[in-house]
Amino acid sequence: MSLFRKKSLDLLMIQADDSEKGLKRTLGAGSLIALGIGAIIGAGLFVRTAAAAGEHAGPAVTLSFIVAAIGCAFAGLCYAEFASMIPIAGSAYTYAYATMGELVAWIIGWALILEYALGAATVSIAWSEFLNKLLEQFNLGSIPYEWCHSPFEKALDTANVMHYGYINIPALFILLVLSALLIKGTQESAFVNAIIVFVKVAIVIVFIFVGWKFINPANHTPYMIPADAPPALQPDGSMYSYADTFRHGWGGVLTGAAIVFFAFIGFDAVSTAAQEAKNPKRDMPIGILGSLVICTVLYILFSYVLTGVAPYTDFVKSGKEASVAYAIETYMSGYGWLAKGVTIAILAGFSSVILVMLMGQSRVFYTMSSDGLLPKAFSDLHKKFRTPYKSNMILFIFVGAFAAFIPGSVAGDLTSIGTLFAFVLVCVGVLVMRKNDPDRVRPFKTPLVPLVPVLGILVCSAMIYSLDNRTLLTAFIWMLIGLVVYFGYSKANSKLK
Repeated sequence: MSLFRKKSLDLLMIQADDSEKGLKRTLGAGSLIALGIGAIIGAGLFVRTAAAAGEHAGPAVTLSFIVAAIGCAFAGLCYAEFASMIPIAGSAYTYAYATMGELVAWIIGWALILEYALGAATVSIAWSEFLNKLLEQFNLGSIPYEWCHSPFEKALDTANVMHYGYINIPALFILLVLSALLIKGTQESAFVNAIIVFVKVAIVIVFIFVGWKFINPANHTPYMIPADAPPALQPDGSMYSYADTFRHGWGGVLTGAAIVFFAFIGFDAVSTAAQEAKNPKRDMPIGILGSLVICTVLYILFSYVLTGVAPYTDFVKSGKEASVAYAIETYMSGYGWLAKGVTIAILAGFSSVILVMLMGQSRVFYTMSSDGLLPKAFSDLHKKFRTPYKSNMILFIFVGAFAAFIPGSVAGDLTSIGTLFAFVLVCVGVLVMRKNDPDRVRPFKTPLVPLVPVLGILVCSAMIYSLDNRTLLTAFIWMLIGLVVYFGYSKANSKLK
């Protein structure tokens, strides 16, 4: 059936083995782990942790990280099987096209837009928040609330005057700068990447060690938010209630897991380097799962210290933006220098994450366009820079619209749901491939099939279900739009037709 026509897996393998045209296999397990850590640690940890703790999980956000990590581990094992079996550059979209057919590949590709494009929007919004914090720390004033928040946000200032957002200009600015860099073809060297990874990890470790002695045990009691927890004050002066099932107890922990799941987005980026791994059979599972384990340990310790230093209710109002710097300045006397250093380093780290996400999205668009599923403009290369410049410009408009006019929480939740959905389909893909092509050589096999893929499907689906109805409805509408585009354009223009 044409809906499930597939790319030739054997042809893809020939392309992967092409030593002249293919990518060089230069990455070992250590390099892949560093790549994973560099892609993972970003806005998810420094921004979404506070949101999950303040609004849903409380100090038990540490448990939320464990639940999210378990879901990632199941999906990671499935990714490892695909990455070792089909060691080509690409993503879940390419795997699906070769194994489950065009329609499923399209659905994953459309979901990846939520992961990469809205992920870039979310991080750019966080970048804007931290820029404002940095200006305040150096007594340079601050950007007016109206010009660094979306029209859907409002807040009371210290004089009880209500301010309404118009547009997030700093978020647009950083997206414009980085899009221009991508169009020109400027790439970060391995040395710069290594520095950024080192700085990110150093920030987390320093905060854990320094902040540990400032932990107030009372902030961890009770560990989960009780059903009768008193409401917390929000920026607009209204009260935030914890009565909802998914705002306290284990329900809150599960929703917190769906929110902090954003902090794990990027570990799947390791799979895109499969064609450059020296020994995919051994190195890909180590790179994917190794980076996941290291980041999970750091995340648990980081969130334990953050919720121990500041009460979780603070993160509903005062500490919602730039929460780490807020906790240091408010509760860690004598460490103002650390707050400034953290803010500067986080801004640099965020910039690299946005760049990687924009680059990843443009590659997905480029591949889908090359397959005929998107218009040719998305794969047109600049005559001088040899980059998909039209794709980058269109992407800036799309991502910029979200960053400028949509709150970070909404964009972040949509990013999580897009990634979770892609993970579910990757787990399904392993089950399908085991049945349809059991004799295919698998250098790495996902253990305990069908248990591991089924658990991955269940855990990731549970996190999707726990998200609020507005997010679920928006994601559903997004997928319907995707199907309209596929049947209206992509199906007829596919090169496999």
